[in-house]
Amino acid sequence: MTVHLVGAGPGDPDLLTIRAADLLGRADVVVHDRLIDARVLQLAPDRSELIDVGKQPGSPSDSQTRINEVLIDRGRRFDTVVRLKGGDPFVFGRGAEEALALREAGIAVTEVPGITSAIAAPAAAGVPVTWRGVSSGFTVITAHQDPATDQWLDWGALANTGTTLVILMGASRRHLISERLMLAGMGPATPVAVIHAATTRAQAVERTTLAGLPYVGVVNPATIVVGPVAAKSVLSPVLTATLETQIGGHIR
Repeated sequence: MTVHLVGAGPGDPDLLTIRAADLLGRADVVVHDRLIDARVLQLAPDRSELIDVGKQPGSPSDSQTRINEVLIDRGRRFDTVVRLKGGDPFVFGRGAEEALALREAGIAVTEVPGITSAIAAPAAAGVPVTWRGVSSGFTVITAHQDPATDQWLDWGALANTGTTLVILMGASRRHLISERLMLAGMGPATPVAVIHAATTRAQAVERTTLAGLPYVGVVNPATIVVGPVAAKSVLSPVLTATLETQIGGHIR
Protein backbone atom coordinates (compact mmCIF):
# COMPACT_ATOMS: atom_id res chain seq x y z
CA MET A 1 0.00 0.00 0.00
CA THR A 2 1.58 3.22 -1.20
CA VAL A 3 0.53 6.82 -1.71
CA HIS A 4 2.26 8.43 -4.68
CA LEU A 5 2.61 12.21 -4.69
CA VAL A 6 2.43 12.87 -8.44
CA GLY A 7 3.12 16.09 -10.28
CA ALA A 8 0.67 16.73 -13.12
CA GLY A 9 2.81 19.45 -14.68
CA PRO A 10 1.71 22.97 -15.69
CA GLY A 11 -1.60 22.08 -17.35
CA ASP A 12 -1.18 20.52 -20.79
CA PRO A 13 -1.79 16.74 -20.49
CA ASP A 14 0.98 16.13 -23.04
CA LEU A 15 3.49 17.38 -20.43
CA LEU A 16 2.64 14.62 -17.97
CA THR A 17 5.58 12.28 -17.30
CA ILE A 18 5.49 8.63 -18.35
CA ARG A 19 5.80 7.56 -14.71
CA ALA A 20 2.81 9.74 -13.74
CA ALA A 21 0.68 8.32 -16.57
CA ASP A 22 1.61 4.78 -15.57
CA LEU A 23 0.57 5.31 -11.95
CA LEU A 24 -2.69 6.97 -12.97
CA GLY A 25 -3.44 4.02 -15.25
CA ARG A 26 -3.49 1.60 -12.31
CA ALA A 27 -4.65 3.85 -9.48
CA ASP A 28 -7.30 2.62 -7.06
CA VAL A 29 -7.84 6.16 -5.79
CA VAL A 30 -6.92 9.58 -7.24
CA VAL A 31 -6.95 12.50 -4.82
CA HIS A 32 -6.60 15.55 -7.03
CA ASP A 33 -6.34 19.34 -6.99
CA ARG A 34 -8.97 21.70 -8.38
CA LEU A 35 -7.20 22.73 -11.59
CA ILE A 36 -6.18 19.30 -12.88
CA ASP A 37 -7.19 18.89 -16.54
CA ALA A 38 -10.10 16.47 -17.02
CA ARG A 39 -8.12 14.68 -19.73
CA VAL A 40 -5.48 13.76 -17.15
CA LEU A 41 -8.10 12.32 -14.81
CA GLN A 42 -9.45 10.22 -17.68
CA LEU A 43 -6.21 8.22 -17.59
CA ALA A 44 -7.41 6.59 -14.36
CA PRO A 45 -9.35 3.32 -14.64
CA ASP A 46 -13.14 3.49 -14.53
CA ARG A 47 -13.04 1.66 -11.20
CA SER A 48 -10.92 4.38 -9.58
CA GLU A 49 -12.33 6.60 -6.88
CA LEU A 50 -11.77 10.25 -7.82
CA ILE A 51 -11.66 12.67 -4.89
CA ASP A 52 -11.52 16.42 -5.56
CA VAL A 53 -9.78 18.16 -2.66
CA GLY A 54 -9.08 21.38 -4.50
CA LYS A 55 -8.89 24.43 -2.30
CA GLN A 56 -10.96 27.45 -3.18
CA PRO A 57 -9.71 30.93 -2.26
CA GLY A 58 -10.71 31.68 1.31
CA SER A 59 -11.10 28.00 2.23
CA PRO A 60 -10.89 27.02 5.93
CA SER A 61 -7.39 27.01 7.39
CA ASP A 62 -7.70 23.34 8.42
CA SER A 63 -8.37 22.12 4.86
CA GLN A 64 -4.85 20.67 4.63
CA THR A 65 -5.54 18.63 7.75
CA ARG A 66 -8.63 17.17 6.11
CA ILE A 67 -6.65 16.31 2.96
CA ASN A 68 -4.06 14.53 5.09
CA GLU A 69 -6.85 12.54 6.74
CA VAL A 70 -8.23 11.48 3.36
CA LEU A 71 -4.78 10.35 2.18
CA ILE A 72 -4.12 8.39 5.36
CA ASP A 73 -7.54 6.72 5.23
CA ARG A 74 -7.23 5.69 1.56
CA GLY A 75 -3.57 4.80 1.98
CA ARG A 76 -4.49 2.25 4.64
CA ARG A 77 -7.21 0.65 2.52
CA PHE A 78 -5.94 0.62 -1.07
CA ASP A 79 -2.82 -0.60 -2.85
CA THR A 80 -2.22 2.38 -5.17
CA VAL A 81 -3.28 5.88 -4.20
CA VAL A 82 -2.28 8.80 -6.41
CA ARG A 83 -2.20 12.27 -4.88
CA LEU A 84 -2.27 14.35 -8.06
CA LYS A 85 -0.97 17.90 -7.81
CA GLY A 86 -0.49 20.63 -10.37
CA GLY A 87 3.12 21.36 -11.25
CA ASP A 88 5.58 19.60 -8.94
CA PRO A 89 4.43 18.29 -5.54
CA PHE A 90 7.41 19.81 -3.74
CA VAL A 91 7.22 23.30 -5.31
CA PHE A 92 4.65 25.18 -3.20
CA GLY A 93 2.39 22.13 -3.40
CA ARG A 94 2.49 21.14 0.28
CA GLY A 95 3.82 17.79 -0.83
CA ALA A 96 6.33 17.71 2.00
CA GLU A 97 3.57 18.18 4.59
CA GLU A 98 1.53 15.35 3.11
CA ALA A 99 4.54 13.05 2.82
CA LEU A 100 5.45 13.63 6.45
CA ALA A 101 1.87 13.01 7.62
CA LEU A 102 1.76 9.75 5.67
CA ARG A 103 5.13 8.56 6.98
CA GLU A 104 4.11 9.33 10.55
CA ALA A 105 0.97 7.22 9.96
CA GLY A 106 3.16 4.33 8.80
CA ILE A 107 2.16 4.56 5.14
CA ALA A 108 4.68 4.21 2.32
CA VAL A 109 4.97 7.29 0.12
CA THR A 110 6.83 8.19 -3.07
CA GLU A 111 7.22 11.44 -5.01
CA VAL A 112 6.94 11.67 -8.80
CA PRO A 113 8.32 15.00 -10.02
CA GLY A 114 6.28 17.16 -12.38
CA ILE A 115 7.21 20.11 -14.56
CA THR A 116 6.76 23.19 -12.41
CA SER A 117 5.03 26.25 -13.86
CA ALA A 118 7.95 28.30 -12.57
CA ILE A 119 9.85 27.10 -15.64
CA ALA A 120 7.10 25.90 -17.96
CA ALA A 121 5.03 29.11 -17.92
CA PRO A 122 7.88 31.40 -18.99
CA ALA A 123 8.97 28.84 -21.57
CA ALA A 124 5.45 28.68 -23.03
CA ALA A 125 5.61 32.46 -23.48
CA GLY A 126 9.04 32.26 -25.11
CA VAL A 127 10.76 33.70 -22.04
CA PRO A 128 13.98 31.95 -20.96
CA VAL A 129 14.46 32.23 -17.19
CA THR A 130 18.23 32.24 -17.73
CA TRP A 131 20.20 33.84 -20.56
CA ARG A 132 23.95 34.11 -20.83
CA GLY A 133 24.96 37.72 -20.22
CA VAL A 134 21.44 38.68 -19.13
CA SER A 135 20.47 36.45 -16.21
CA SER A 136 22.69 33.83 -14.59
CA GLY A 137 19.96 32.36 -12.40
CA PHE A 138 16.37 32.56 -11.25
CA THR A 139 14.61 32.81 -7.91
CA VAL A 140 11.18 31.25 -7.37
CA ILE A 141 8.84 32.54 -4.67
CA THR A 142 5.16 32.42 -3.81
CA ALA A 143 3.21 35.61 -3.19
CA HIS A 144 1.06 33.77 -0.63
CA GLN A 145 2.94 33.37 2.63
CA ASP A 146 1.45 31.33 5.45
CA PRO A 147 0.03 33.92 7.91
CA ALA A 148 0.53 31.46 10.77
CA THR A 149 4.33 31.69 10.46
CA ASP A 150 6.85 34.50 10.77
CA GLN A 151 8.57 33.65 7.48
CA TRP A 152 8.09 36.85 5.53
CA LEU A 153 9.81 37.57 2.25
CA ASP A 154 12.87 39.79 2.24
CA TRP A 155 11.90 42.05 -0.66
CA GLY A 156 15.15 43.99 -0.40
CA ALA A 157 17.16 40.82 -0.98
CA LEU A 158 14.85 39.71 -3.79
CA ALA A 159 15.18 43.05 -5.56
CA ASN A 160 18.98 42.82 -5.52
CA THR A 161 19.71 39.20 -6.40
CA GLY A 162 20.51 40.08 -10.01
CA THR A 163 18.56 37.01 -11.12
CA THR A 164 15.21 36.51 -12.80
CA LEU A 165 12.39 36.61 -10.27
CA VAL A 166 9.55 34.11 -10.85
CA ILE A 167 6.48 34.65 -8.69
CA LEU A 168 3.78 31.99 -8.41
CA MET A 169 0.20 32.62 -7.28
CA GLY A 170 0.74 36.36 -7.41
CA ALA A 171 -2.02 37.77 -9.63
CA SER A 172 -4.17 38.96 -6.74
CA ARG A 173 -1.16 40.57 -5.03
CA ARG A 174 0.43 42.25 -8.02
CA HIS A 175 -0.03 45.71 -6.44
CA LEU A 176 1.95 44.63 -3.38
CA ILE A 177 4.63 42.92 -5.49
CA SER A 178 5.15 46.04 -7.58
CA GLU A 179 5.22 48.33 -4.56
CA ARG A 180 7.60 46.23 -2.46
CA LEU A 181 10.10 45.60 -5.24
CA MET A 182 10.24 49.26 -6.28
CA LEU A 183 10.59 50.38 -2.65
CA ALA A 184 13.48 47.90 -2.40
CA GLY A 185 15.24 49.60 -5.29
CA MET A 186 14.14 47.73 -8.40
CA GLY A 187 13.56 50.11 -11.30
CA PRO A 188 9.97 50.88 -12.35
CA ALA A 189 10.89 50.15 -15.98
CA THR A 190 12.02 46.60 -15.17
CA PRO A 191 10.35 44.26 -17.72
CA VAL A 192 7.57 41.99 -16.47
CA ALA A 193 5.71 39.15 -18.16
CA VAL A 194 2.50 37.72 -16.71
CA ILE A 195 1.44 34.33 -18.03
CA HIS A 196 -2.09 33.12 -17.27
CA ALA A 197 -3.06 29.43 -17.49
CA ALA A 198 0.25 28.48 -19.09
CA THR A 199 0.33 25.63 -21.65
CA THR A 200 -3.49 25.38 -21.74
CA ARG A 201 -6.02 26.57 -24.32
CA ALA A 202 -6.73 29.57 -22.07
CA GLN A 203 -3.11 30.75 -22.00
CA ALA A 204 -2.69 34.51 -22.18
CA VAL A 205 0.51 36.56 -21.92
CA GLU A 206 0.76 40.19 -20.90
CA ARG A 207 4.06 42.09 -21.10
CA THR A 208 4.45 45.19 -19.00
CA THR A 209 6.84 46.84 -16.54
CA LEU A 210 7.14 46.70 -12.77
CA ALA A 211 5.32 50.04 -12.52
CA GLY A 212 2.60 48.77 -14.84
CA LEU A 213 2.11 45.42 -13.11
CA PRO A 214 -0.78 46.59 -10.86
CA TYR A 215 -2.80 47.52 -13.95
CA VAL A 216 -2.54 44.16 -15.72
CA GLY A 217 -5.93 42.45 -15.79
CA VAL A 218 -4.82 38.87 -15.21
CA VAL A 219 -6.24 36.43 -12.67
CA ASN A 220 -4.84 33.23 -11.20
CA PRO A 221 -3.51 30.78 -12.15
CA ALA A 222 -0.73 33.10 -13.23
CA THR A 223 3.05 33.19 -13.23
CA ILE A 224 4.81 36.55 -12.98
CA VAL A 225 8.32 36.91 -14.40
CA VAL A 226 10.34 39.97 -13.38
CA GLY A 227 13.66 40.91 -14.95
CA PRO A 228 15.31 41.69 -18.30
CA VAL A 229 14.43 38.28 -19.75
CA ALA A 230 10.72 39.14 -19.42
CA ALA A 231 11.12 41.45 -22.42
CA LYS A 232 12.48 38.60 -24.53
CA SER A 233 10.61 36.20 -26.79
CA VAL A 234 12.70 33.47 -28.35
CA LEU A 235 9.87 31.70 -30.15
CA SER A 236 10.16 31.89 -33.92
CA PRO A 237 7.31 33.59 -35.85
CA VAL A 238 6.20 30.18 -37.16
CA LEU A 239 6.18 28.61 -33.69
CA THR A 240 4.41 31.62 -32.20
CA ALA A 241 1.70 31.45 -34.86
CA THR A 242 1.25 27.73 -34.19
CA LEU A 243 1.00 28.31 -30.45
CA GLU A 244 -1.55 31.10 -30.97
CA THR A 245 -3.68 28.71 -33.01
CA GLN A 246 -3.46 26.00 -30.33
CA ILE A 247 -4.54 28.28 -27.48
CA GLY A 248 -7.08 30.39 -29.31
CA GLY A 249 -4.92 33.35 -30.24
CA HIS A 250 -4.54 34.72 -26.71
CA ILE A 251 -0.79 35.33 -26.91
CA ARG A 252 -0.10 39.04 -27.16
